[in-house]
Amino acid sequence: MNDTVIIRTRKFMTNLLLQEKQMVIDVLHPRKTEIQENLAKITHFDGGKTTHFGSFMIYDSLDYTKKNEPKHKLARHGLYEKKKTSRKQFKERKSRMKKVRGTAKANVGAGKK
Repeated sequence: MNDTVIIRTRKFMTNLLLQEKQMVIDVLHPRKTEIQENLAKITHFDGGKTTHFGSFMIYDSLDYTKKNEPKHKLARHGLYEKKKTSRKQFKERKSRMKKVRGTAKANVGAGKK
């Protein structure tokens, strides 16, 4: 039995709004284990062919990536460093924000000067 995996792309398009590339990826793979057979009963993963659609973080430039991608994905690739605050500071800020309404909540985080 042939154990090779073939990856093909189709419907390649450019999303001008987000300045990124989008495509459909077909993965042709063999059916191997009993686990996959059991998984095939529950889902549509039956071996043979799996299709995925996504943008796959292929942006025109690094600036567009930093602008459009969520912070947790940027941190995964080392492009964003999360600020470390203590748990107590976070809870105190949350309590102060409960006492104000509207746009004043943005000023609560600044603290006293």
